Amino acid sequence: MRRTMFGKDPRECAAVFAGGGIGALARAGLGETLATGSGEWPWATFAVNLVAAFVLGYASTLLLERMPPSRFRRPFVGTGICGGLSTFSTMQVEVVRLFQDGAWPIAIGYVLSSIVLGLVAMQFASMLARRIGSAW
Repeated sequence: MRRTMFGKDPRECAAVFAGGGIGALARAGLGETLATGSGEWPWATFAVNLVAAFVLGYASTLLLERMPPSRFRRPFVGTGICGGLSTFSTMQVEVVRLFQDGAWPIAIGYVLSSIVLGLVAMQFASMLARRIGSAW
């Protein structure tokens, strides 16, 4: 097996790269579709982060517990697609802007709901993957 200078299999890096491209394009498209104004709830980032949490919970459970081992599925879906789709840094910038705009109740609600609902989405997705997997 060939290794890059960083000790990774180039095929694994390609899986992360391909998945990241898909996730980033999806995020950019949703960002354009759900654009919001100053002091408003940042729906695009909120939505992509919850979707990424759900997909990561579902895929992680499915790939770790229900499917045969693969070197490329988890990097493609987890690191690539979900990493390209979700965006913690944009959430932080949006929170700072909300505070600067005086919309601190929205900022606090946005942070709390993003964290809580992200965890709920992951847990629900994991439970769903186990339930669906046992039905096969």
